Amino acid sequence: MAASFIQGARFVSQSSSLKKGWLAHYGELIGTWVRRTDSVTHDVQDAVHDVITTMLSGTTSVIHHPRAYLHRSVRNQLTDMHRHAQVLDTVPLHELQEDEHPLLSDPDAAVRTALLLAALKEALAELPLKCRQVFIWHRLEGYTQQEIAHKLGISVNMVEKYMIRAARHLRQRLHSHAPH
Repeated sequence: MAASFIQGARFVSQSSSLKKGWLAHYGELIGTWVRRTDSVTHDVQDAVHDVITTMLSGTTSVIHHPRAYLHRSVRNQLTDMHRHAQVLDTVPLHELQEDEHPLLSDPDAAVRTALLLAALKEALAELPLKCRQVFIWHRLEGYTQQEIAHKLGISVNMVEKYMIRAARHLRQRLHSHAPH
């Protein structure tokens, strides 16, 4: 491959550094962070993937200690993921009480869904453009914070602030649509 990997203070071709580069740390990162956190394996794998993708994209400067860099970056990514999960309360469908389950068919379900959708569109329209775009890209289209920051030319911290602002606004505006 023509892609380069930063190891130590020099550039090394990826094919010659597979045993010494990021791939050598991949299994260690997964194992370490699954054991250290309450995160499930796929969340840790997502965090490791995001960190390695960012590193390989060349947006980082020279990395003198790749192993330490990868561990710190994965920890930070998992922390961000945990914070975002705390901002928006989500409950898997199988954990909902029967009277709260959205898949139950009742005559009012379609009307409630239409009202909720209209309220969501209205609440999103009230947000500033960048804030709305960040929320849609992250929550609805699945972009990572780093991808959004790169696309909009803003910091990852600013992406996080936009997400918090959007989540807070939507929670306030859609509160009346939540099951009691």
